[in-house]
Amino acid sequence: MDIYDLFLLLSLGAGFLMAFNLGANDVANSMASAVGARAITVKQAVFIAGSLNFVGAVFLGSHVTATVSKGIINASTIGDPKLILIGMFAALLSAALWVLIATLTALPVSSTHSIVGAILGFGLVAGGPSVVNWVKLGGVVLSWFISPFLAAGIAFFIFSQIRRKIFMRRNFIKHAKAWGPRWMGLTMVLVGFSFMYKTPVGKQLALTWWESLGVIVMLAVAAWLVGVRMVTRLSMELDESVEGVESIFRRLQIFTSCYVALSQGANDVANAIGPIAAIYVLSKQHAFLTQAEVPLWMLAIGGAGIALGICVLGHKVMSTVGEKITTLTNTRGFAVDFSAATTVLVASKLGLPVSTTHAAVGAVTGVGLARGFKAVDFSVLGKIVIYWLLTVPIAALTSIVIFQFLKWSVY
Repeated sequence: MDIYDLFLLLSLGAGFLMAFNLGANDVANSMASAVGARAITVKQAVFIAGSLNFVGAVFLGSHVTATVSKGIINASTIGDPKLILIGMFAALLSAALWVLIATLTALPVSSTHSIVGAILGFGLVAGGPSVVNWVKLGGVVLSWFISPFLAAGIAFFIFSQIRRKIFMRRNFIKHAKAWGPRWMGLTMVLVGFSFMYKTPVGKQLALTWWESLGVIVMLAVAAWLVGVRMVTRLSMELDESVEGVESIFRRLQIFTSCYVALSQGANDVANAIGPIAAIYVLSKQHAFLTQAEVPLWMLAIGGAGIALGICVLGHKVMSTVGEKITTLTNTRGFAVDFSAATTVLVASKLGLPVSTTHAAVGAVTGVGLARGFKAVDFSVLGKIVIYWLLTVPIAALTSIVIFQFLKWSVY
Protein backbone atom coordinates (compact mmCIF):
# COMPACT_ATOMS: atom_id res chain seq x y z
CA MET A 1 0.00 0.00 0.00
CA ASP A 2 1.55 3.31 -1.10
CA ILE A 3 0.97 6.73 0.48
CA TYR A 4 -1.89 7.56 -1.88
CA ASP A 5 -3.92 4.47 -0.97
CA LEU A 6 -3.17 4.98 2.73
CA PHE A 7 -4.47 8.55 2.74
CA LEU A 8 -7.51 7.55 0.69
CA LEU A 9 -8.49 5.07 3.42
CA LEU A 10 -7.79 7.62 6.15
CA SER A 11 -9.77 10.28 4.31
CA LEU A 12 -12.83 8.02 4.12
CA GLY A 13 -12.82 7.86 7.93
CA ALA A 14 -12.24 11.62 8.27
CA GLY A 15 -14.92 12.32 5.66
CA PHE A 16 -17.42 10.15 7.49
CA LEU A 17 -16.59 12.06 10.70
CA MET A 18 -17.10 15.35 8.86
CA ALA A 19 -20.46 14.13 7.49
CA PHE A 20 -21.43 12.97 10.99
CA ASN A 21 -20.70 16.44 12.37
CA LEU A 22 -22.51 18.02 9.45
CA GLY A 23 -25.64 16.13 10.45
CA ALA A 24 -25.22 16.81 14.15
CA ASN A 25 -24.63 20.56 13.71
CA ASP A 26 -25.53 22.12 10.35
CA VAL A 27 -28.41 19.89 9.35
CA ALA A 28 -29.96 19.90 12.82
CA ASN A 29 -30.81 23.55 12.13
CA SER A 30 -33.39 22.46 9.55
CA MET A 31 -35.54 20.92 12.27
CA ALA A 32 -34.64 23.22 15.17
CA SER A 33 -37.54 25.64 14.74
CA ALA A 34 -40.08 22.82 14.24
CA VAL A 35 -38.89 21.16 17.46
CA GLY A 36 -38.75 24.45 19.35
CA ALA A 37 -42.31 25.28 18.29
CA ARG A 38 -43.52 21.78 19.27
CA ALA A 39 -44.69 21.03 15.72
CA ILE A 40 -42.83 17.72 15.98
CA THR A 41 -40.91 15.88 18.70
CA VAL A 42 -37.14 15.46 18.78
CA LYS A 43 -37.50 11.76 17.81
CA GLN A 44 -39.70 12.65 14.86
CA ALA A 45 -37.26 15.40 13.80
CA VAL A 46 -34.32 12.99 13.97
CA PHE A 47 -36.14 10.40 11.84
CA ILE A 48 -37.44 12.90 9.26
CA ALA A 49 -34.19 14.87 8.93
CA GLY A 50 -32.03 11.73 8.89
CA SER A 51 -34.12 10.07 6.17
CA LEU A 52 -34.52 13.15 3.98
CA ASN A 53 -30.86 14.14 4.24
CA PHE A 54 -29.74 10.66 3.21
CA VAL A 55 -32.11 10.73 0.22
CA GLY A 56 -30.99 14.25 -0.68
CA ALA A 57 -27.29 13.40 -0.44
CA VAL A 58 -27.43 10.13 -2.40
CA PHE A 59 -30.09 10.82 -5.02
CA LEU A 60 -30.02 14.61 -5.36
CA GLY A 61 -26.37 15.27 -4.47
CA SER A 62 -24.01 16.27 -7.24
CA HIS A 63 -21.95 13.52 -8.84
CA VAL A 64 -19.44 16.18 -9.93
CA THR A 65 -18.01 18.23 -7.09
CA ALA A 66 -15.34 20.89 -6.77
CA THR A 67 -12.37 19.16 -5.16
CA VAL A 68 -11.27 22.26 -3.27
CA SER A 69 -14.21 23.69 -1.38
CA LYS A 70 -15.34 27.16 -2.48
CA GLY A 71 -12.13 27.81 -4.50
CA ILE A 72 -10.41 29.34 -1.49
CA ILE A 73 -6.94 28.34 -2.78
CA ASN A 74 -5.41 27.60 -6.17
CA ALA A 75 -4.06 24.15 -5.27
CA SER A 76 -2.68 23.47 -8.76
CA THR A 77 0.10 26.03 -8.15
CA ILE A 78 1.44 23.99 -5.21
CA GLY A 79 2.77 21.45 -7.68
CA ASP A 80 3.60 18.45 -5.53
CA PRO A 81 0.53 16.13 -5.51
CA LYS A 82 1.69 14.53 -2.24
CA LEU A 83 1.55 17.91 -0.49
CA ILE A 84 -1.99 18.49 -1.78
CA LEU A 85 -2.94 14.97 -0.67
CA ILE A 86 -1.65 15.53 2.86
CA GLY A 87 -3.11 19.03 2.97
CA MET A 88 -6.61 17.98 1.94
CA PHE A 89 -6.60 15.23 4.57
CA ALA A 90 -5.35 17.68 7.23
CA ALA A 91 -8.06 20.16 6.23
CA LEU A 92 -10.80 17.54 6.38
CA LEU A 93 -9.70 16.24 9.77
CA SER A 94 -9.23 19.67 11.37
CA ALA A 95 -12.60 20.95 10.13
CA ALA A 96 -14.30 17.79 11.43
CA LEU A 97 -12.69 18.18 14.86
CA TRP A 98 -13.75 21.82 15.21
CA VAL A 99 -17.38 21.14 14.23
CA LEU A 100 -17.41 18.19 16.66
CA ILE A 101 -16.22 20.41 19.51
CA ALA A 102 -18.89 23.00 18.68
CA THR A 103 -21.56 20.28 18.55
CA LEU A 104 -20.58 18.84 21.92
CA THR A 105 -20.96 22.33 23.41
CA ALA A 106 -24.38 22.57 21.65
CA LEU A 107 -23.40 25.64 19.61
CA PRO A 108 -24.16 25.95 15.86
CA VAL A 109 -21.23 26.70 13.53
CA SER A 110 -20.78 26.65 9.77
CA SER A 111 -19.22 23.48 8.32
CA THR A 112 -18.61 25.40 5.09
CA HIS A 113 -16.54 28.03 6.89
CA SER A 114 -14.74 25.29 8.85
CA ILE A 115 -13.63 23.64 5.60
CA VAL A 116 -12.69 27.01 4.12
CA GLY A 117 -10.57 27.91 7.15
CA ALA A 118 -8.87 24.50 7.21
CA ILE A 119 -7.99 24.63 3.50
CA LEU A 120 -6.75 28.20 3.96
CA GLY A 121 -4.39 27.00 6.70
CA PHE A 122 -2.69 24.24 4.74
CA GLY A 123 -2.62 26.42 1.59
CA LEU A 124 -0.70 29.18 3.38
CA VAL A 125 1.93 26.72 4.62
CA ALA A 126 2.19 24.62 1.45
CA GLY A 127 2.17 27.39 -1.16
CA GLY A 128 2.39 30.74 0.59
CA PRO A 129 -0.02 33.71 0.50
CA SER A 130 -0.05 33.78 -3.31
CA VAL A 131 -2.12 30.57 -3.57
CA VAL A 132 -4.96 32.04 -1.49
CA ASN A 133 -7.94 33.63 -3.23
CA TRP A 134 -8.14 36.61 -0.90
CA VAL A 135 -11.20 38.07 -2.64
CA LYS A 136 -13.07 34.81 -2.03
CA LEU A 137 -11.94 34.81 1.60
CA GLY A 138 -13.18 38.39 1.93
CA GLY A 139 -16.57 37.19 0.67
CA VAL A 140 -16.63 34.54 3.40
CA VAL A 141 -15.91 37.17 6.06
CA LEU A 142 -18.59 39.42 4.54
CA SER A 143 -21.11 36.56 4.75
CA TRP A 144 -20.72 36.55 8.55
CA PHE A 145 -22.67 39.81 8.47
CA ILE A 146 -24.85 39.34 5.37
CA SER A 147 -26.42 35.96 6.24
CA PRO A 148 -27.67 36.60 9.80
CA PHE A 149 -28.73 40.21 9.28
CA LEU A 150 -30.57 39.54 6.00
CA ALA A 151 -32.33 36.49 7.49
CA ALA A 152 -33.20 38.43 10.65
CA GLY A 153 -34.70 41.26 8.61
CA ILE A 154 -36.80 38.92 6.45
CA ALA A 155 -37.99 36.92 9.49
CA PHE A 156 -38.89 40.13 11.34
CA PHE A 157 -40.92 41.30 8.34
CA ILE A 158 -42.71 37.98 7.74
CA PHE A 159 -43.73 37.46 11.36
CA SER A 160 -44.80 41.10 11.63
CA GLN A 161 -47.03 40.59 8.58
CA ILE A 162 -48.55 37.40 10.04
CA ARG A 163 -49.22 39.19 13.30
CA ARG A 164 -50.71 42.25 11.57
CA LYS A 165 -52.86 40.33 9.07
CA ILE A 166 -54.10 37.64 11.49
CA PHE A 167 -53.43 38.17 15.19
CA MET A 168 -54.30 41.88 15.26
CA ARG A 169 -57.68 41.24 13.64
CA ARG A 170 -60.87 40.36 15.49
CA ASN A 171 -61.70 37.09 13.75
CA PHE A 172 -58.51 34.98 13.97
CA ILE A 173 -59.72 31.92 12.13
CA LYS A 174 -61.40 33.85 9.32
CA HIS A 175 -58.18 35.70 8.48
CA ALA A 176 -56.06 32.58 9.00
CA LYS A 177 -58.28 30.78 6.44
CA ALA A 178 -57.56 33.57 3.96
CA TRP A 179 -53.82 33.94 4.57
CA GLY A 180 -52.83 30.33 5.33
CA PRO A 181 -53.28 29.13 1.71
CA ARG A 182 -51.51 32.25 0.41
CA TRP A 183 -48.49 31.49 2.55
CA MET A 184 -48.61 27.90 1.27
CA GLY A 185 -48.50 29.22 -2.31
CA LEU A 186 -45.61 31.58 -1.50
CA THR A 187 -43.78 28.74 0.23
CA MET A 188 -44.12 26.59 -2.88
CA VAL A 189 -42.71 29.46 -4.98
CA LEU A 190 -39.68 29.56 -2.68
CA VAL A 191 -39.29 25.78 -2.72
CA GLY A 192 -39.65 25.69 -6.50
CA PHE A 193 -36.98 28.33 -7.17
CA SER A 194 -34.70 26.77 -4.57
CA PHE A 195 -35.06 23.31 -6.13
CA MET A 196 -34.48 24.61 -9.67
CA TYR A 197 -31.44 26.74 -8.89
CA LYS A 198 -29.88 25.29 -5.72
CA THR A 199 -30.03 21.49 -6.04
CA PRO A 200 -27.81 19.60 -8.50
CA VAL A 201 -30.84 17.78 -9.98
CA GLY A 202 -32.66 21.05 -10.59
CA LYS A 203 -29.63 22.49 -12.39
CA GLN A 204 -29.34 19.35 -14.55
CA LEU A 205 -32.89 19.88 -15.84
CA ALA A 206 -31.51 22.98 -17.58
CA LEU A 207 -34.93 24.61 -17.97
CA THR A 208 -35.12 28.16 -19.31
CA TRP A 209 -36.16 30.90 -16.92
CA TRP A 210 -39.67 31.06 -18.41
CA GLU A 211 -40.07 27.28 -18.29
CA SER A 212 -39.00 27.23 -14.65
CA LEU A 213 -41.36 30.09 -13.85
CA GLY A 214 -44.27 28.27 -15.53
CA VAL A 215 -43.66 25.08 -13.54
CA ILE A 216 -43.28 27.02 -10.29
CA VAL A 217 -46.50 29.02 -10.86
CA MET A 218 -48.45 25.79 -11.48
CA LEU A 219 -47.02 24.25 -8.31
CA ALA A 220 -47.85 27.40 -6.32
CA VAL A 221 -51.47 27.40 -7.55
CA ALA A 222 -51.75 23.69 -6.69
CA ALA A 223 -50.35 24.39 -3.20
CA TRP A 224 -52.82 27.24 -2.74
CA LEU A 225 -55.75 24.99 -3.70
CA VAL A 226 -54.57 22.26 -1.34
CA GLY A 227 -54.17 24.93 1.36
CA VAL A 228 -57.72 26.18 0.87
CA ARG A 229 -59.09 22.67 1.26
CA MET A 230 -56.89 21.87 4.26
CA VAL A 231 -57.63 25.12 6.10
CA THR A 232 -61.37 24.85 5.44
CA ARG A 233 -61.42 21.35 6.91
CA LEU A 234 -59.25 22.36 9.88
CA SER A 235 -61.24 25.51 10.67
CA MET A 236 -64.36 23.44 11.28
CA GLU A 237 -62.60 21.78 14.19
CA LEU A 238 -60.72 24.78 15.61
CA ASP A 239 -61.71 27.26 18.27
CA GLU A 240 -61.53 31.01 17.73
CA SER A 241 -58.15 31.30 19.45
CA VAL A 242 -54.43 31.83 18.93
CA GLU A 243 -53.92 28.07 19.22
CA GLY A 244 -56.30 27.58 16.31
CA VAL A 245 -54.11 29.75 14.08
CA GLU A 246 -50.97 27.97 15.28
CA SER A 247 -52.52 24.63 14.29
CA ILE A 248 -52.89 25.86 10.71
CA PHE A 249 -49.26 27.02 10.52
CA ARG A 250 -48.02 23.79 12.13
CA ARG A 251 -48.58 21.96 8.83
CA LEU A 252 -46.77 24.66 6.90
CA GLN A 253 -43.80 24.56 9.26
CA ILE A 254 -43.37 20.80 8.97
CA PHE A 255 -43.42 21.12 5.16
CA THR A 256 -40.77 23.87 5.07
CA SER A 257 -38.55 22.03 7.57
CA CYS A 258 -38.74 18.84 5.48
CA TYR A 259 -37.73 20.70 2.34
CA VAL A 260 -34.79 22.38 4.07
CA ALA A 261 -33.59 18.96 5.30
CA LEU A 262 -33.85 17.46 1.81
CA SER A 263 -32.02 20.33 0.11
CA GLN A 264 -29.31 20.42 2.79
CA GLY A 265 -28.54 16.77 2.13
CA ALA A 266 -28.19 17.53 -1.58
CA ASN A 267 -26.03 20.62 -1.15
CA ASP A 268 -24.06 20.26 2.10
CA VAL A 269 -22.81 16.72 1.47
CA ALA A 270 -20.17 18.36 -0.75
CA ASN A 271 -18.51 19.81 2.38
CA ALA A 272 -17.62 16.28 3.48
CA ILE A 273 -17.22 14.67 0.06
CA GLY A 274 -15.32 17.47 -1.75
CA PRO A 275 -11.98 16.89 0.00
CA ILE A 276 -12.42 13.08 -0.27
CA ALA A 277 -13.02 13.51 -4.01
CA ALA A 278 -9.74 15.45 -4.27
CA ILE A 279 -7.85 12.70 -2.44
CA TYR A 280 -9.64 10.02 -4.50
CA VAL A 281 -8.49 11.62 -7.77
CA LEU A 282 -4.96 12.13 -6.45
CA SER A 283 -4.72 8.48 -5.35
CA LYS A 284 -5.86 7.22 -8.75
CA GLN A 285 -4.17 9.66 -11.13
CA HIS A 286 -1.39 11.16 -8.96
CA ALA A 287 -2.46 14.56 -10.29
CA PHE A 288 -4.76 17.34 -9.07
CA LEU A 289 -8.01 18.21 -10.86
CA THR A 290 -10.29 21.16 -10.04
CA GLN A 291 -13.36 18.93 -10.42
CA ALA A 292 -13.91 15.21 -9.95
CA GLU A 293 -16.52 12.56 -10.61
CA VAL A 294 -17.99 11.38 -7.30
CA PRO A 295 -19.01 7.69 -7.17
CA LEU A 296 -22.41 6.83 -5.73
CA TRP A 297 -20.83 4.88 -2.86
CA MET A 298 -19.00 8.04 -1.78
CA LEU A 299 -22.25 10.02 -1.67
CA ALA A 300 -23.78 7.14 0.31
CA ILE A 301 -20.97 7.41 2.90
CA GLY A 302 -21.69 11.13 3.22
CA GLY A 303 -25.45 10.58 3.47
CA ALA A 304 -25.05 7.83 6.07
CA GLY A 305 -22.71 10.01 8.13
CA ILE A 306 -25.14 12.95 8.05
CA ALA A 307 -28.07 10.72 9.08
CA LEU A 308 -26.10 9.15 11.94
CA GLY A 309 -24.93 12.56 13.17
CA ILE A 310 -28.52 13.80 13.40
CA CYS A 311 -29.57 10.66 15.29
CA VAL A 312 -26.74 10.71 17.83
CA LEU A 313 -26.01 14.40 18.54
CA GLY A 314 -28.55 16.42 16.54
CA HIS A 315 -30.68 17.13 19.61
CA LYS A 316 -27.98 19.38 21.12
CA VAL A 317 -27.99 22.06 18.41
CA MET A 318 -31.75 21.65 17.87
CA SER A 319 -32.25 22.62 21.52
CA THR A 320 -29.99 25.68 21.31
CA VAL A 321 -31.40 27.13 18.07
CA GLY A 322 -35.01 26.08 18.62
CA GLU A 323 -35.43 26.84 22.32
CA LYS A 324 -32.64 28.85 23.95
CA ILE A 325 -32.38 31.98 21.77
CA THR A 326 -36.08 32.85 21.92
CA THR A 327 -39.44 31.14 22.46
CA LEU A 328 -40.89 29.82 19.19
CA THR A 329 -44.46 29.09 18.16
CA ASN A 330 -45.58 27.58 14.86
CA THR A 331 -46.13 30.97 13.21
CA ARG A 332 -42.72 32.15 14.39
CA GLY A 333 -41.11 28.87 13.35
CA PHE A 334 -42.65 29.16 9.89
CA ALA A 335 -41.23 32.69 9.58
CA VAL A 336 -37.80 31.33 10.60
CA ASP A 337 -37.80 28.54 8.00
CA PHE A 338 -39.17 30.75 5.23
CA SER A 339 -36.67 33.57 5.83
CA ALA A 340 -33.64 31.26 6.22
CA ALA A 341 -34.43 29.47 2.95
CA THR A 342 -35.07 32.81 1.20
CA THR A 343 -31.76 34.24 2.42
CA VAL A 344 -29.74 31.24 1.20
CA LEU A 345 -31.50 31.26 -2.18
CA VAL A 346 -31.16 35.02 -2.81
CA ALA A 347 -27.55 35.20 -1.64
CA SER A 348 -26.59 32.16 -3.74
CA LYS A 349 -28.07 33.72 -6.87
CA LEU A 350 -26.10 36.91 -6.14
CA GLY A 351 -22.90 34.84 -5.84
CA LEU A 352 -22.45 35.53 -2.13
CA PRO A 353 -21.07 32.72 0.07
CA VAL A 354 -23.62 32.11 2.82
CA SER A 355 -24.04 29.70 5.68
CA THR A 356 -27.37 27.98 6.37
CA THR A 357 -26.40 27.98 10.05
CA HIS A 358 -25.89 31.75 10.13
CA ALA A 359 -29.16 32.30 8.26
CA ALA A 360 -31.13 30.04 10.65
CA VAL A 361 -29.75 31.71 13.78
CA GLY A 362 -30.31 35.17 12.28
CA ALA A 363 -33.90 34.28 11.42
CA VAL A 364 -34.63 33.02 14.95
CA THR A 365 -33.18 36.24 16.33
CA GLY A 366 -35.27 38.36 13.94
CA VAL A 367 -38.48 36.63 15.02
CA GLY A 368 -37.53 37.17 18.65
CA LEU A 369 -36.81 40.88 18.09
CA ALA A 370 -40.26 41.29 16.53
CA ARG A 371 -41.53 40.88 20.11
CA GLY A 372 -38.89 43.15 21.63
CA PHE A 373 -35.28 42.91 22.87
CA LYS A 374 -36.31 41.12 26.06
CA ALA A 375 -37.59 38.18 24.00
CA VAL A 376 -34.03 37.29 22.87
CA ASP A 377 -31.41 35.66 25.11
CA PHE A 378 -28.36 37.67 24.07
CA SER A 379 -26.01 35.67 26.32
CA VAL A 380 -26.66 32.53 24.23
CA LEU A 381 -26.49 34.56 21.03
CA GLY A 382 -23.16 36.06 22.11
CA LYS A 383 -21.61 32.61 22.62
CA ILE A 384 -22.76 31.56 19.16
CA VAL A 385 -21.25 34.66 17.53
CA ILE A 386 -17.91 34.06 19.31
CA TYR A 387 -17.80 30.53 17.90
CA TRP A 388 -18.57 31.91 14.43
CA LEU A 389 -15.65 34.33 14.65
CA LEU A 390 -13.32 31.59 15.91
CA THR A 391 -14.25 29.05 13.21
CA VAL A 392 -11.92 30.12 10.38
CA PRO A 393 -8.80 30.91 12.49
CA ILE A 394 -9.09 27.78 14.70
CA ALA A 395 -9.76 25.49 11.72
CA ALA A 396 -6.80 27.07 9.89
CA LEU A 397 -4.43 26.74 12.86
CA THR A 398 -5.43 23.13 13.54
CA SER A 399 -4.98 22.31 9.85
CA ILE A 400 -1.49 23.83 9.86
CA VAL A 401 -0.45 21.76 12.89
CA ILE A 402 -1.79 18.48 11.43
CA PHE A 403 -0.33 19.27 8.00
CA GLN A 404 3.14 20.04 9.35
CA PHE A 405 3.15 16.87 11.46
CA LEU A 406 2.09 14.67 8.52
CA LYS A 407 4.53 16.41 6.17
CA TRP A 408 7.37 15.76 8.62
CA SER A 409 6.26 12.10 9.00
CA VAL A 410 5.97 11.41 5.26
CA TYR A 411 8.98 13.34 3.99
